[in-house]
Amino acid sequence: MLSSQTSSIFTVSRLNQTVRLLLEQEMGQVWISGEISNFTQPASGHWYFTLKDDTAQVRCAMFRNSNRRVTFRPQHGQQVLVRANITLYEPRGDYQIIVESMQPAGEGLLQQKYEQLKAKLHAEGLFDQQHKHPLPSRPTALGLSRQKPALRCTIFSTY
Repeated sequence: MLSSQTSSIFTVSRLNQTVRLLLEQEMGQVWISGEISNFTQPASGHWYFTLKDDTAQVRCAMFRNSNRRVTFRPQHGQQVLVRANITLYEPRGDYQIIVESMQPAGEGLLQQKYEQLKAKLHAEGLFDQQHKHPLPSRPTALGLSRQKPALRCTIFSTY
């Protein structure tokens, strides 16, 4: 039975390549509206960030040759409109957006809600010193989150 199905068996690499080609060919270039978060610019000059709305998010990259044409510095919480291509980063199997152009579209709704909540809590006095608890001299619990579980085990076994 398996021998009759071998032509439809994909390697992981072939699967990711096929999905990448499907995404790029079928979707083409799209316009996306979203709010920027996790913006970083490493030494390469490329921009990496997440675009999100109320219920979803997607990773984005804007390479140096494209971001040179942007006339503003993107900020966390800023609403933007981007023209982009959808692709799949084959080594990880993650789909992402490759941004070609970006324009500001105002302050993001999520950022506005956050600022409103912060102002409300501040007005209620919840940020006052009297409500703050001192940090314990020795933590009773520790949380660690990493993308690679094997690395997590290495770190804990090292220390």
